[in-house]
Amino acid sequence: MPVGVLSIGSYTPDKVVDNQQISAWTGMPESWVTERTGVLERRYAEPGTATSDLAVPAAREALEGVAEEARRRLGALIVATSTPDVPQPSTAAILQHKLGLSTLPAFDINAVCSGFLYGLAVAEGLLRAGRHGDHVLLVGADMFSTIMNRSDRRTVSLFGDGAGAVVLGEVPEGYGLQSVHLVTDGEFHHYVGVEAGGTRTPLDARAREAGEHFFRMDGRSVRDYALAVLAKLTAATLDDCGLALEDVDRFVFHQANTRLLETFVKEAGIDPERVAYTAPRLGNTVAASVPLTLHATHRAEPLRRGERVLLASVGGGMTAGAALLTWY
Repeated sequence: MPVGVLSIGSYTPDKVVDNQQISAWTGMPESWVTERTGVLERRYAEPGTATSDLAVPAAREALEGVAEEARRRLGALIVATSTPDVPQPSTAAILQHKLGLSTLPAFDINAVCSGFLYGLAVAEGLLRAGRHGDHVLLVGADMFSTIMNRSDRRTVSLFGDGAGAVVLGEVPEGYGLQSVHLVTDGEFHHYVGVEAGGTRTPLDARAREAGEHFFRMDGRSVRDYALAVLAKLTAATLDDCGLALEDVDRFVFHQANTRLLETFVKEAGIDPERVAYTAPRLGNTVAASVPLTLHATHRAEPLRRGERVLLASVGGGMTAGAALLTWY
């Protein structure tokens, strides 16, 4: 049973944080931010907003893209996020309530920026098993504005808030997901993270004073890992399908930052005209990045039936994933 994307939705907040603001927070010139990252703007949710609030409009848009019968036969809701509304219950359970969905399995996946790719593989498994309905709503949503140290130029210049969603279901033979590869290299888990707030380090006054509730990242190590693993997974995914880079119509990569993507595209020998970018205007939207970028390229030039789309991501953990879709 082939599984494919039936509809897409996305949402970003209205508030624009430009490089002038980043410069004011960090003391770095605007030119430094632009030249080092290629990110010009990012979006921040207003205070009082929860991750599920960003997910609602994206999910609704995706649901509106399929027939009412498909909405009634929704079998599961998966939310990929590393900035949940609360430690428990799952953001998916809260989103299910906000969407008014009937009883169904609803759960979160945390693979940081790779969460959407991990969710894609899990959704395909659920649908192929045939025990939980005919369709899955998969949402990637994150609010990294809430965990930014605004004086840390290495992170605050990169990240923004957003949500993207897809409805997945059966498609005809020859379409849909052709291959999915996932990896985690846990030995590098220390490259990125938020130290406090779990069972290892309580989020107490000492942790806050030390700034351990903020996101931190070893940028150089992440860059080196990303360039290596993206090349490896892209090659493995294409090999599965007997395809070469030139056979892919569009590349939708996790938008870690513009400069990193430009470097990878050049080193891999990918036609830059086939690569979708949202990082310049939205920054790194973490688990939302891949579906947001997929929706952006679809809105700019609607995907045609039979187009081959390669999705790939790298995230904390360190996690990574790649998938090839034949559009239906």
